[in-house]
Amino acid sequence: MRFPAHSFTLRQLQYVVAVAEALSFRRAAERCHVSQPSLSAQVALVEDALKVRLFERDRRRVLLTSAGRELVERARRILVEVDDLVKAADRIGDPLSGTLRVGVIPTISPYLLPTIAPRLQAEFPALSLAWVEDKTATLIKDLESGALDAAIVALEAEVGDVEHAVIAKDAFLLACAPSHPLAKKSTPTSPRELNGVDVLLLDDGHCFREQALSYCRAQKAHELEFRATSLSTLVQMVAAGRGVTLLPELALGTEARRADLKLKRFIEPAPGRTIALVWRRRSALAAALTKVAVVLRAAYPAALATPRMLTPIGTAKVPRAPASGQSKRRQSPHPRRRKP
Repeated sequence: MRFPAHSFTLRQLQYVVAVAEALSFRRAAERCHVSQPSLSAQVALVEDALKVRLFERDRRRVLLTSAGRELVERARRILVEVDDLVKAADRIGDPLSGTLRVGVIPTISPYLLPTIAPRLQAEFPALSLAWVEDKTATLIKDLESGALDAAIVALEAEVGDVEHAVIAKDAFLLACAPSHPLAKKSTPTSPRELNGVDVLLLDDGHCFREQALSYCRAQKAHELEFRATSLSTLVQMVAAGRGVTLLPELALGTEARRADLKLKRFIEPAPGRTIALVWRRRSALAAALTKVAVVLRAAYPAALATPRMLTPIGTAKVPRAPASGQSKRRQSPHPRRRKP
């Protein structure tokens, strides 16, 4: 490998990337804690060294040139690799110490984090988890830029070229009001039964929407104009008789408490998603994240414990197959009531 002397520094590349992200020299200077004239001069030195104009600027705006877009992306990758180098050095002594920044999508975070966060803290007491909730596209962008170390997402979504460890398979169930025609049958729902049925789904940008929409469109269901921003809103609308929806099994323990619903499984092959922990390829944290994924996988069943016990008034209990090697237990026809 050759070792030529370069006429710009990593700090100067940070200034270039900051301007590209802010599209403002003033805001970039504030972010980097330097004066605007100093930052502008350093960016100009980089442009001179590369012999390429990276930005078009006037009094009103800053734009990336076509060459600038390509080179800034390369500079961003270099900075991410340098950050990984520093993290690798920091974690040589204890790879499961320090702060880990992990993203989670909104259709997973409120149902999984209350269970897994205490387990991770108990298993890795020297590790601090900084959780970030956002949609898949934003999390993957932040992962690529180095703003996140890992993310918990559904593999069926567009997650790019990442490494991953599967946490669990999360089945989708049909949710409808007890008075809905589909609620009358005690057998699992056939896809054909969705033909022409009014369906409520999440708003654009949620990967769960795309997964549910793909299944419903294949069955020629009719999507209503209303778009919810959360599963909680979907549940309330469905309970009010405004169509049906699909719910992830992971969400049942929380959402089934909030409304009078009939929950039904689909016949196989049933729709669902694959929940996984993903991280950048060649990440210095790969070994540590693999160990984190093992704990997540072991803790996941506890997040599903509530739906097995939960039987709201007027709602049929969701049937679950017994675990391998276990015999079926006879279930009481009367739901257990919690003591006050």
